[in-house]
Parts: sequence; C-alpha cells; structure tokens
Amino acid sequence: MFLHDKVKIPAEEPGISRKTIRGTTYVYYAYGREYHADKKYSIPKNTSIGKCVDGEEDFMYPNANFLKYFPHVQLPEVKGHAFRSGCLRIGAYLVIRKLIAAYRLDEILEQLLGKESGLFLDLAAYTIVTEGNAGQYYPDYAFNHPLLTSDMRVYSDSKVSDFLHKISRDQAIGFQNAWNATHDHREKIYISYDSTNKNCQAGDLDLAEFGHPKDNQGKPILNIAIGYDRKNSEPLFYEEYPGSIVDIVQLQRMLEKAQGYGYQHIGFILDRGYFSQSNIHYMDQCGYDFVIMMKGMKPLVKELVDDVKGRFEDKREYSIRDYNVSGITVKRQLYPSDKHERYFHIYYSDRKKSAERDAVEYKIDHLAQFLKENEGGQLQHDSGIEKYFDLIYYHEGKADETFMYGRERYDVIDEEIKLCGYFLIITSEEMTAAEALDLYKGRDASEKLFRGDKSYLGNRSYRIQSNESLHAKIFVEFVALILRNKMHFLLKEQMKRNVKRANYMNVPAAIRELEKIEMVRLTDHVYRLDHAVTATQKEILKAFAISEPNVRAAATEISQTLSDLEHKEETK
Repeated sequence: MFLHDKVKIPAEEPGISRKTIRGTTYVYYAYGREYHADKKYSIPKNTSIGKCVDGEEDFMYPNANFLKYFPHVQLPEVKGHAFRSGCLRIGAYLVIRKLIAAYRLDEILEQLLGKESGLFLDLAAYTIVTEGNAGQYYPDYAFNHPLLTSDMRVYSDSKVSDFLHKISRDQAIGFQNAWNATHDHREKIYISYDSTNKNCQAGDLDLAEFGHPKDNQGKPILNIAIGYDRKNSEPLFYEEYPGSIVDIVQLQRMLEKAQGYGYQHIGFILDRGYFSQSNIHYMDQCGYDFVIMMKGMKPLVKELVDDVKGRFEDKREYSIRDYNVSGITVKRQLYPSDKHERYFHIYYSDRKKSAERDAVEYKIDHLAQFLKENEGGQLQHDSGIEKYFDLIYYHEGKADETFMYGRERYDVIDEEIKLCGYFLIITSEEMTAAEALDLYKGRDASEKLFRGDKSYLGNRSYRIQSNESLHAKIFVEFVALILRNKMHFLLKEQMKRNVKRANYMNVPAAIRELEKIEMVRLTDHVYRLDHAVTATQKEILKAFAISEPNVRAAATEISQTLSDLEHKEETK
C-alpha cells in the first residue's frame, strides 16, 4: 500500500537503490546483509520502501516499510479538524456506534490503545461500510461520515499506515483476553471453528509461506482461524498461523487456547476438514463434545445409508421442516478401536439429490465425451476415469496398443447415484437429528464471517510489507467482524418477526439503505437531516432498537459537535 503523501528519497542514506518493473520505478532499501557460507560472501537484504513520483526523480510515494525504517521523517497527519463534506451519511454510523457501546468495545480498546482507540474503531467501521480495507481510501470515507476519532479528525492515509504499524501483538492479545473475559464461562457453549487462508502480495512476512490455498494465485499464504460462539452468535477469538500448516494439525492447538480463555463446558462444531482419528481422540481426552460432518469414509457412509434407506425419507415423523430435509439417528462406534459409541445422524434431501445427481451425470457425460474424442489413438488419462469406465484397447499391453472405446461401469455409477441426497453428521453427545443439524447449521454464521471477510471486507489479499501491519489489519478486521456479525444476527431476528421476507434485511443491503440517511450543511453552516427516515429505513433501524426520534436526536448531537469543532478551529 503506497501513501498519497510525497517524500524526498533519502538518497544520502547508504543502501538506497532503484529498480524499474513494468514501467514503474520502485525504491529499495538494504536493511541488512546475510552471509552465505557456501558462496563466501554476504548478500544485501532489500525491501521496497516506495515508488518514484512520475516527473519528480527526487521524490517518492512511501509505503509502510518506509515508516518502519525511517520513523524520523515527518508526514502530514490530518486534513483539518472539522474539514469535511457538506453532506454526511449517518445511518450506518449510528448503528455501528450503538453496537460498539453495547459491547463496550470503546472501553476495552481505550484501555489498550488510549486516545487512538477512536481511530481504530473508525477503521473497523470503514471496513464494514465500504466493504474494503485499503488504507489509502480511508480519508474519503472519513470526509463523508461522522467519526469516533477524537475531535472527528479526518486523518490522512499516512497517519493510518503509521497507526497500524504501531499496534502491537500484545495489544491484540490483550483485546482477545478482555473480550473473552466478558463472556459467561460457566454455561456450556458450542464453538464453531473454521479457518481460511489469504494470499500475500509482498513483504517480509513471517507467517507467509507456500501451502494449500483455497484461492490459488501462486503467492505465499497465511492462515486465519476464528472460534465462534454458536449460542450467542459472536466471534470469540482468532488465530494467525503459517500458510504451510494444514487445518487438521492446527485444531489441537486451538482446543488448548479455548481452555486457556477459561471456557470449561465446551463443544466444538467442525467442518469435515478437521475429521481425523487423532483429533477425535484428543477431544475425548479433554472431555469436549463435538459435532462434525463426515469426510470421505465412503464404505461407512454407504453402509449407514443402506441400513436406514427407505425407513425415514418419506415419513412425517422424521421431517425437519426448518431445513426441508428428513433425518434419522443411529448409534455405533466410529472406528474399530473407538471406546465410545457415537450418534450418527443421516439426512436426506430431495433438492440435494437432484443437484448432486445432475453433477454426477454431468461428470460422466464429460468423461464419455473425452473418451470418444480419443478413440483410435493413444489415450493419456487420469486414473480416476477407470473408476467409471472399462477401457478397451487393441493390442492391450503392447507398445502399439490403441484405445478403442470406453464402456460405462453402470454398477459403480448407480451406487454413486444412490448416495445422492444423503449426508451425515456425527455427534459425541446424544441428541436428535434435528438438534444436530441445527447446531451444525450454526456454522453458516461463521462461514458468512469468512465470506464477508473476503468479499464484503475486501480482504482476498493482504498488500502489506511488515509483520506489524499484518497483525494490526487482522486485529481491526476481527473487531469489524464482531460488529458485522451482530448486525447480521439482529437483522435475521427482525426478519423472523416480520410477516413477509424483505430483500433489504441483510447486512450489505441494509448498509446501502442506511447510507441514504444524510445530513446536509446549509448556508448557516449548520448540519440538518436532509429528509425524513423512510419506511424501509425504519424497518432496518427497528432491528437495532433505533427509532426515528433517536435518529433526529443523534443528528442534532452530531451537528452541535461539528459546530463546536468548527468554532474551536476558528478561534485558534
């Protein structure tokens, strides 16, 4: 991320160099040297500190690394205390401000960050409202919104970058400790745990390693995981770990952390990616219950489905209406050495069967077309084809063998089609199929956090150059997810209370609608509401217990604050 503010290139400093890549000239700084014993000489350790300004060869736009290695250089911090747009969008701000107060996040962060806690919360609000995380655009957001920052200062992007660079890991850890201390540790909770990975564009990041990315861009990745309280619909804690570590290995470390936060009566809701005998055994040792989707183990899946098939799919007593599926529960051991009996919940869905059968048929048709196109030639194929086709050759086994045709293995294909529409969930605790599905579906909320994290909050990739900025951005993002998830939960609850479903009762649509609540500054320099709150906006605000009189009162308060700040500036 490059800042808008120009600075003079520190040419007098040793170790400064330039390199032009695709027409853009970047400035590099050698911050050290690394000795290679095999080559018997040392190699400079370079990092980018900015890019040159076109037409001004002595100036550059710095990045976060410049602030790290040249902290003595002063950059402009603010555009002006009360300098801002004549039209302020206040709707989403009022909702976010209320949620911050309800969770007492302002108090927790003030203890950790002091006066700059307001800027931190504004950055969290910025990621939610704009669905982006690029620091250079924050001043544009601040220019058009009321702020939680002291004196509603509109800070420049260089100040934002400097601020993020100064946030420490201790402060992020301190927040998670304080946040989890606010929760009741005596009651039993089910923690939904999930992880994702992020591509890293550049920089010397300790956690960035090549691994197994979900969105493979050929870049190093880092992993991020979140523990989410299913009952209270709140993110509890997060983890950052190197990109080369796979999810199934990291799970046991997370289980230890959950205990370290003081949670005693815990169950875990896990995706199929965490399914392993060692993880199941470890949770048994710790006394943790679990709800987990089965992964692979097709023989066991087939055996369980065959045992119950025809007994429950079309019977009313097994219908789970909330999810339009049918479910039945059986009890047995998970693996031969298992010391406990588990509860296997088998589900069937007509809709799922239709979609999965279409996928199977499409796959077979695609393979059949591939084989037809290669008849009479040399067949280069994946071994997976032989699962579904008998391959017939001329001169089979000889050097000149020629592929004739493929014959579908109907028995194998039919067995796969028979499993379409079925899925399984395993629980360690006795419960009904409906209860198990409801718990597992609670993962939808944590998965939405990740979808929100990547698309709503704009974080498919991190474009940062330092470990400090990385940890700070993840910290800001986690606080934003706490707030955004509460918005999601309250809107969902309000929609349940309504007779009809409304397409604006989701977070992105609600924010777009709330952003239309505006205050305008007239010739007397006083901000006033531009128009009355609409019926749609009232319905959204009702989810957060905010009425139209509350909006008018808040608008008056904001207007008075800005007038006082403007007067303060004029009397300086």
